[in-house]
Amino acid sequence: MSRRIRTAVLLIFVSACGSGNYSAPRELDNACSIVKQRPAYHKAMKAAERKWGVPINVQMATLYQESKFIGNARTPYRYVLGVIPMGRQSSAYGYAQALDATWDEYRRDRGRMGAKRDRITDATDFMGWYMDQSTKELGISKYDARAQYLAYHEGRTGYRRGSYNSKPWLLRVSSEVASRSATYRQQLAACRKL
Repeated sequence: MSRRIRTAVLLIFVSACGSGNYSAPRELDNACSIVKQRPAYHKAMKAAERKWGVPINVQMATLYQESKFIGNARTPYRYVLGVIPMGRQSSAYGYAQALDATWDEYRRDRGRMGAKRDRITDATDFMGWYMDQSTKELGISKYDARAQYLAYHEGRTGYRRGSYNSKPWLLRVSSEVASRSATYRQQLAACRKL
């Protein structure tokens, strides 16, 4: 076998080993199915719940809304004249759709410079950290998925100013997050009994 062919085969093998499974689980409306398919998700969310006090169902509802549980999710491209790509709508990336600046703040604050947004353990820890800060700064209950989502989406400063009040679509989405959180809570309680 020639040297070039061996090199190509080795590169293909190494790239296949390094790629993550970023696809969404099936049956996103069923919390029991999600944790059964992806036990690593449940383990990561449970760790964040123990560390930060944010319930698993609140984390799951936020992850659903932000990325549909897709690890390498990105915002869509913006286009000029409908055809010329002008970059992405924001720097949001990963399971938690964390912005670059907020992610960097988290990594500095927690001393986790190697944390990655497309790693579920890091994404759930980030989410727990962010929501814990929202509780401390804004007095939002960690069980209040709607308010936590509004602060998560708008930032704590935007939430404090009430910027979401001028966005009817966001108020609707935050209510959907709250409803999904309640559904996930009921489902998780039922599947633990099985």
